[in-house]
Amino acid sequence: MEINKKIESLINDNDVCLFMKGTPDSPQCGFSMAVSNVLKHLKVNFKGVNVLEDENLRQGIKEFSDWPTIPQLYVKKEFVGGCDIVKEMFEKGELKKLFEEKKLI
Repeated sequence: MEINKKIESLINDNDVCLFMKGTPDSPQCGFSMAVSNVLKHLKVNFKGVNVLEDENLRQGIKEFSDWPTIPQLYVKKEFVGGCDIVKEMFEKGELKKLFEEKKLI
């Protein structure tokens, strides 16, 4: 339960929150790097949360979202998806539109 509070706090305190392996400057997996690079390309300010620093967080975020993989992107408290979904939305222009609608770019 403690970890859920931490996750909720991170999501509530950051308009764009990316739970990832590693950090935005030093991703530790290709999928995390891909999502981080998409956000950088769109010039979106985001909080990168390194799940490798805390095993409880790593497992907790999967249970919290009911999504089995990392990275996980949250925008304005809403779960957007993982790497494949984010890349697809980016390619279709949907991700940029989402950020524009939320007034984040």
